[in-house]
Amino acid sequence: MTSLRTFKTVSLSLMIAIGLFAQSKVGHAQQLETITVAGGCFWCVEADFEKVNGVTEAVSGFAGGKVANPTYKQVVKGGTGHYEAVQITYDPAKVSAETLYDLFFRSVDPTDAGGQFCDRGDSYRTAIFATPGQKAAAEAAKAEAQSALGQTIVTPVLGAAEFYPADGYHQDYYKQSGLILTRFGPKSKANAYKAYREACGRDARVTQLWGDAAAFAGS
Repeated sequence: MTSLRTFKTVSLSLMIAIGLFAQSKVGHAQQLETITVAGGCFWCVEADFEKVNGVTEAVSGFAGGKVANPTYKQVVKGGTGHYEAVQITYDPAKVSAETLYDLFFRSVDPTDAGGQFCDRGDSYRTAIFATPGQKAAAEAAKAEAQSALGQTIVTPVLGAAEFYPADGYHQDYYKQSGLILTRFGPKSKANAYKAYREACGRDARVTQLWGDAAAFAGS
């Protein structure tokens, strides 16, 4: 009888421990949050923010348009109203939305309303897509960035919008090893991305604009 009682006690303790462990896992997963920003070429924004401690994932896609599940060709052709956007998933225990918005403004040219760097047109405009709970942080980051820059920031803080991930081909483009044919001959996608980023002048313009406060430039 004593052995049976001991067995039941141990079993109950084990079940409680397993339950608490499972709850802690669920609780941690529930803590992850997302923000959505548009900063020109989504390859670059994705590559930048995946370097940030506390960011668990950045996904390239589209937001702010009027067509459901748009393709890349539809968006770049024009007429869908979408921005190239990135949905950033992060752990707020490690990094705040405010910090991410601050980094965002310092990784783009928020004074340019017609696109970003060499990429022109509506789909390359900058924007923040904020939920009601995120709007105050986004607006505060915009005001602080404008004060620090000393120039008018045209990047709008828009309402939350449906986010559509881009084709798999575009995800993590900056670290893909597959070969593509460029005007300079065959290159890995990762090397083609680096060449594009440099040729487009992204880091040079961000550094010119923000100086030592430029985020990600040259990283």
